[in-house]
Amino acid sequence: MKFSTEALRHDWTKEEVLSIYHLPLMELVYKAATVHREWHAPDEVQIATLLSVKTGGCPEDCSYCGQAARYHADIKVQALLPVNTVLSHAQKAKERGSTRFCMAAAWREVRDNRDFDRIIEMVKGVNEMGLEVCCTLGMLTESQAVRLQEAGLYAYNHNLDTSEEYYDKIITTRQFDNRINTINNVRKAGITVCSGGIIGLGETVEDRVGMLRTLANMETHPESVPVNALARVKGTPLENNAKVDAWDMVRIIATARIMMPASMVRLSAGRIEMTEAEQAWCFMAGANSIFTSDAEKLLVTPNPGVADDMSMLHNLGLKPKAV
Repeated sequence: MKFSTEALRHDWTKEEVLSIYHLPLMELVYKAATVHREWHAPDEVQIATLLSVKTGGCPEDCSYCGQAARYHADIKVQALLPVNTVLSHAQKAKERGSTRFCMAAAWREVRDNRDFDRIIEMVKGVNEMGLEVCCTLGMLTESQAVRLQEAGLYAYNHNLDTSEEYYDKIITTRQFDNRINTINNVRKAGITVCSGGIIGLGETVEDRVGMLRTLANMETHPESVPVNALARVKGTPLENNAKVDAWDMVRIIATARIMMPASMVRLSAGRIEMTEAEQAWCFMAGANSIFTSDAEKLLVTPNPGVADDMSMLHNLGLKPKAV
């Protein structure tokens, strides 16, 4: 496996990425699988657990999100969980094979208050368990990022969601540059970056390519790139969008793998609507992480459970990645 960063590129053109994305499917997957095997153990999939530590009531207007207060989704608002409750979830996740534990709070931005102090305690506790600890809390200042890093935060998730050109069609309560600024603050603090996006929002192929190009042309590639298929939440503006075609997921995962060979590419939201065979194609194309949950939820949307995921990995000859 390669560990040198000499082969990593940060100067992709739109035309180059489009030419990769539009390769004949079998050739595209073959190229991505070859890159994957050069950089990663091809039989390993990292198991991650994502817990909503504060649910609903968000002031943002992200068109896909049932946690936005302005939409009438059937989401139960939940205040920030107690530290001990979160640590109990983390311990159970570790016992079931997760090596990464992610905590999500439905905030627009982090505020320097007692809730953030409680998040800091959660991060310390999960870090002490030997898990990769990740948070997604909204926009973050540089000083807040430093506090999280000092507490032991391994990664911060802040997805681009879509291309800069299509961004204001999906979200109007913040700017695309706000996303980039938070990612830069995370990077300056010495925390690894988790950033990807969602397909199925009504975007074009050029938007998908634009999102990947923004990520891959960063000075340092995100160490983690989640690829999500839109979870169509009733009550949100995008509830009637078409189901994402599995081959579109395969194509974007393969393109991401070729462009960012060292990154973990995470097959994230939308797996509940994919067959085992369709997920297998995604693994072949370079995905090497999934989110699983005893509660069979990914934040507030349905997700396969631990038993089903372990059965799938067994059937495919894959194994959970060790720490």
